[in-house]
Amino acid sequence: MKVSQIMRQPAVVIHEDTSLEEAARIMLERKLRGLPVVDQQEKLCGFLSVSDYFAKNKYIPFSRFHAPQLFGRWISSEGIEQMYQEERNTPVKQIMSMNVVSVTEDDSVDKVVRLMLDRHLNRIPVVRDGVPVGIIARYDLLQLMVQKSKPE
Repeated sequence: MKVSQIMRQPAVVIHEDTSLEEAARIMLERKLRGLPVVDQQEKLCGFLSVSDYFAKNKYIPFSRFHAPQLFGRWISSEGIEQMYQEERNTPVKQIMSMNVVSVTEDDSVDKVVRLMLDRHLNRIPVVRDGVPVGIIARYDLLQLMVQKSKPE
């Protein structure tokens, strides 16, 4: 089966200069967990996920310890809420994942599953000539369970 048969389309994309606040608003309004990010030529250049909005434990250089970071900043006594407020206008290009794995409409669902397993991905943008045209998520793979098998 090809990706085109189960992908969601059209792709909801954001530009790399979109603010974190606007991207969050789009995700909330459309109930999305991730958005392909495009450059000025509408080409895929990154991916913004809900997990990019949450603190991550980072190792402190030259030590064995780790501490939480949010938006690339160490979390301090100033508080989480203040950090979210201060970063509202930050462009998504500052926190998005840049090494984006993508597939084409003609790729097989087998390839998608292998990429998701190997790279620990939940969703993968579908591109045509580098431009996002859809997205395929683990959720979309449920269609494989309910589709009737085709006679050979």
